[in-house]
Amino acid sequence: MPRTLVRGIRANLPQFALLIGINGLVGALVGQERSLIPLLAERQFGIASGLATSLFLVTFGLAKAPSNLIAGLLAERFGPKRVLIAGWLVGTPVPLLLMWAPSWGWVIAANLLLGVNQGLTWSTTVLMKIQLAGDHERGRAVGLNEFAGYAAVGLSAFASGLLADRFGIRPEPFLLGLAVVLGGALLSSLVVRDTPAVVQRPHLQIRPLFRDRLLRICTRTGLINNANDAFAWALLPLLLTKGDFSTAQIAAVVATYPIVWGVLQLITGPLSDRVGRRAPIGAGMLLQAGGLAGFTLTQQVVPAIISAAVLGLGTALAYPALIAAAADLAPEHRRPAAIGFFRMGRDSGYVIGALVFGSIADLWGLQAAAAAAATITAIAGIDAMVNLREKHSSERLIAPTMPS
Repeated sequence: MPRTLVRGIRANLPQFALLIGINGLVGALVGQERSLIPLLAERQFGIASGLATSLFLVTFGLAKAPSNLIAGLLAERFGPKRVLIAGWLVGTPVPLLLMWAPSWGWVIAANLLLGVNQGLTWSTTVLMKIQLAGDHERGRAVGLNEFAGYAAVGLSAFASGLLADRFGIRPEPFLLGLAVVLGGALLSSLVVRDTPAVVQRPHLQIRPLFRDRLLRICTRTGLINNANDAFAWALLPLLLTKGDFSTAQIAAVVATYPIVWGVLQLITGPLSDRVGRRAPIGAGMLLQAGGLAGFTLTQQVVPAIISAAVLGLGTALAYPALIAAAADLAPEHRRPAAIGFFRMGRDSGYVIGALVFGSIADLWGLQAAAAAAATITAIAGIDAMVNLREKHSSERLIAPTMPS
């Protein structure tokens, strides 16, 4: 990015709005899986095990986590637009594979590609918005980005569930995913402007990222956040089927969580710019624990929707504040790598959550898995409140643990 570029959301509004729309498409592609893949596993492939069902999410997380870091490092060297386009190209086969998968292994392979797609595209869209917004609107930029992505996740999950209820689980619902990925690729290639790094020499060292204590705290809290998301994605639909929910009702509950999460980030992102990062992160994790606990107490539609909304509220508080806190810790030319490192650790939660909660579900039941997630999340919220220290701009710019 040239040094003379005027920073601020208003000053870059057309490009910023375009990037919001593109991240909405990123979220819509992955949102289909929220309501369809667990049902696909059970109803078309006869997979009843919580752990076996969760394997698609393990593959997704194993691909997405390192893709976040790779996206940050490549964006430092080549600029984020090329990385964004590459992410869409990798994601193009995903809806086609899911339409015609003859076995569960094909679904696993599709999720490997989807993980790479999400790591490359989501990381670059949030990075580009942070670069355009500047220091004083960082939380707002992240909130708008995550609002677009997760509101689209929820709307796509709900729309896909309705399509599946009317036409069947496949192939018709996945035509929506095909339209999304083609639209994202065309917009990214033809309309998006690049926001290259502010320095000419690439800085690809990653060892300092592992040494920063505050970045590690952000990362482990984010890991628990996404372990909860793994539960909501892979196991919550199965828990709801035990209560004889219809496909449309399952879609409504599953969609409530990311819609609330997404929409409220319009408020919670700017809030963290004003009150700091620690309080929203800690309070958000505790609210997530309450929402997860709610799923252990009821098998009725309205209370389940309320629990999903509380889970979404907690995630809306913690999620943008965690990303902004990670960005606070690095000087500008290291910010792509710092954000990539944080997102890598955070998205490892998909793998850990799927394995841990899937195993608990097989051993002791789905409600026990929800209770375990609630307990771990409450501990993470207390940990963040006690140990996460605010790092202000004057400290960040000279931070010795994140050298140039």
